[in-house]
Amino acid sequence: MIASLTGRLAFKAPTYLILDVQGVGYEVFIPLSTYYGLPNLSDSISLSVHTHVREDAIQLFGFLTSQEKDAFVLLTSVSGVGPKLGLSVLSALPVSDLVSAIQSGDVEKLTTVPGIGNKSASRLVLELKDKVGKLHPGLGPAQDSPRQGQDAIFDDALSALVNLGYRPQDAKDALKQVRKSNAESIVLKDMIRESLKELARG
Repeated sequence: MIASLTGRLAFKAPTYLILDVQGVGYEVFIPLSTYYGLPNLSDSISLSVHTHVREDAIQLFGFLTSQEKDAFVLLTSVSGVGPKLGLSVLSALPVSDLVSAIQSGDVEKLTTVPGIGNKSASRLVLELKDKVGKLHPGLGPAQDSPRQGQDAIFDDALSALVNLGYRPQDAKDALKQVRKSNAESIVLKDMIRESLKELARG
């Protein structure tokens, strides 16, 4: 099993990246929280990796921190939570917020994650409440690199939301509402997070 990879960042998108390790390109699926912290293309990067073996494929899931990987493994140990939904949870909630929501039984916060309903949220609380204590979130999320142009940030956020499963028009409407509510410039991470809240409200 592959537990970690270090190499050159050859490609990055909101849902996956390609890591060049001594000439071999590994496709690694990632949450948005990891995407936010990625360096520039061609820079070196190390990822904690979870290897998911299926009958028809072997998939790699990568994380910038071991805490995110541990949270992903815990999430996917719950019945009905597969790797795609695990990434969706980590894309919408920082590990610290996830731990807090599960420990306090905050089902409402968990249901803001696309694909998580009341039943799934209750199951997460029930099965993980006594386990999430071993997760020790790091010092906080990586800071966003300055981005040039709000239009570029809008396009990146739209791509991220569509990749998370939202309809393009719904995603655009939510992003426009967020942009209207923020007179000042807004970084990519905050635009996506606020748009997810808008979409959750319907």
